[in-house]
Amino acid sequence: MCYWLLAIGYALIEQGIRVKFISATRIVQSLQQSKEDLSLEDALIRLDKYAVLIIDDMGYVKKSSQKTQALFELIAHRFETGSLIIISNQPFSAWDQIFDDNMMTVATIDRLVHHATILEIKGESCRKKVLMERREKQANN
Repeated sequence: MCYWLLAIGYALIEQGIRVKFISATRIVQSLQQSKEDLSLEDALIRLDKYAVLIIDDMGYVKKSSQKTQALFELIAHRFETGSLIIISNQPFSAWDQIFDDNMMTVATIDRLVHHATILEIKGESCRKKVLMERREKQANN
């Protein structure tokens, strides 16, 4: 996760707000497993104890009907009831690469942007910047 994302999360925690940090891949796998176990609703309810879910790397979720349905269920469940901070290296116009169904893509984006504040961060990737700094440091040693 990028430093600014961690800073937002920790600032919320310092204000007494319950926050869960999780990668999109991990939460999708967990929700998909819950769906297969017929316990998806219980899993979604367990996530309700967090006022804010911070989901990182949305652009790395692979197109799969089962995975994207579970992700849509989470977003639909949190709509109007809980906050989501979603980080993606893909603009909404490319989310058809994440969701395998155009209607689901549109419905997901619709729910996300309805009450959203969208921040578009331009510039170099945090991870790439850290990697380059690490390589430069190693080269100088």
